[in-house]
Amino acid sequence: MVRTNWKVFEEDYWAINTILQELLKNSNAASVLLLDKTGQLISSLGEPPQFDMHSFASLCAADFEANAQLAILIGEKDFSTLYHQGSNESMYLARVEQNIILVILFDKRTTLGLVRLRAKKAVDNLETIIKRLYGKLEYENEENTDFNEEFVHQAEQEIDSLFTD
Repeated sequence: MVRTNWKVFEEDYWAINTILQELLKNSNAASVLLLDKTGQLISSLGEPPQFDMHSFASLCAADFEANAQLAILIGEKDFSTLYHQGSNESMYLARVEQNIILVILFDKRTTLGLVRLRAKKAVDNLETIIKRLYGKLEYENEENTDFNEEFVHQAEQEIDSLFTD
């Protein structure tokens, strides 16, 4: 299930940002972003990029999804990480949980090896928090989806009437 409307509880917000701050500091990266599979930005830390962050997040999500399809074509289940190297700027993307992507933007002040090493630890820590958050959201969604039978019956009738001649 892809969550497109994020709700992050305060303790989870601080836990996520603590991990991202540690990753930023220990990898010597310029910026780190956490986004979902739909391209919705969950969090970002570091130097503010000189481009539209929301467009960038959408493109990163599309890039990750396109590469997932390429993986399937060559017989792989998935590519859990992607790396794009430029002459001055590079980016490393890693899957966190099923629908979350960690993006690390870095330059020549650091190395790919250090970024990968620090990203692995961050992904492991973020997975724990995201799983806990999913559990909280599912519990909350279960509480809020109880409709009375009359409402369900009327909604079904209304939908049926839309498709009758």
